[in-house]
Amino acid sequence: MAWDETKLARLRERYADDPGGRMYDPKFAKVAERIFSGGARPAPWVGAPTFLTAPFRQVDRAAPDFSGLAVAISGAPMDIGVSNRPGARFGPRALRAIERIGPYNHVLDCAPIYDLEVADVGDVPFPSRYDLHGSHSAIEAWIGAIVAAGAAPLTVGGDHSITHPILRAVGRDRPVGLVHIDAHSDTSGPFDGERFNHGAPFRNAVLDGVLDPERTIQIGLRGSSEYLYEFATESGMTCIHAEEVVEMGIPAVIEKARAVAQGPVYVSFDIDVLDPAFAPGTGTPEIGGLTTREAQAILRGLKGLDIVGGDVVEVAPQYDATTNTAQAGAQMLFEILSLLTFSPSVAGRV
Repeated sequence: MAWDETKLARLRERYADDPGGRMYDPKFAKVAERIFSGGARPAPWVGAPTFLTAPFRQVDRAAPDFSGLAVAISGAPMDIGVSNRPGARFGPRALRAIERIGPYNHVLDCAPIYDLEVADVGDVPFPSRYDLHGSHSAIEAWIGAIVAAGAAPLTVGGDHSITHPILRAVGRDRPVGLVHIDAHSDTSGPFDGERFNHGAPFRNAVLDGVLDPERTIQIGLRGSSEYLYEFATESGMTCIHAEEVVEMGIPAVIEKARAVAQGPVYVSFDIDVLDPAFAPGTGTPEIGGLTTREAQAILRGLKGLDIVGGDVVEVAPQYDATTNTAQAGAQMLFEILSLLTFSPSVAGRV
């Protein structure tokens, strides 16, 4: 039947006097009623910036209180573990400044800021900008307090060395599995005499007994450092190179990830897994990477896994004049937060 005045009249009757936020589809109405207030949505560019516009909770650094939270989002602005270009210390500030991510995830059908008790709890308090080991100890203590309060930690780096102390806190009572999305395996040994560099967090976590390598999958690997990563396969990790992602197809990658990452699992997303065309602002870029759409699809395919925490690392905004990298990083952070909405360990905590 062709478009006519009757159809137009019906639409006018239903929508012409909409004050804002009136939805007739029950699914959309459920979302809108939480987001709209008086016919308006909160403006994304007003107020103090927080991760994903989450409420800010002021935390006493000496005695942090994370009670009542299902998810605590922290910044870890530290990059003294890098082997190439520095600058990821500015990653948390850059992601907080991205003004429009969410609040609704149309693929996963959730609005995590409204579905969970979530707060931006500020940045990890570091003892010194020059002390790598002291910074790692501070991260472990901060994340340990979050875990002890019954909340899931979601952290923004910073370089990838931050994930080792996070895993020491998250996996202290039992080793966790891992979905690691990255251009690099990060299972190498000491670099210039430093064991705790950003290329080695997952070797260190396995050796510490907090990461189960046989429940670990690494996705998007590529570049010239393959020879450094024999520990990954020797320990039993599943490794999928960027080239294999194309050959296998996204559904097969997701199926493999879900088969490997059983039980409590942590998700770590290094922004350099994306091709530099999408994310040039990082310390160790590698061409031939994933697209943002592929990365989103892989993350969304993890819905329902028992995810106990996650991070996004290695955003170095000074190498990115367009803010594309921070935009991509914030979106991936939102995808992980959305996954936590469906995690058995997180959903219904509060």
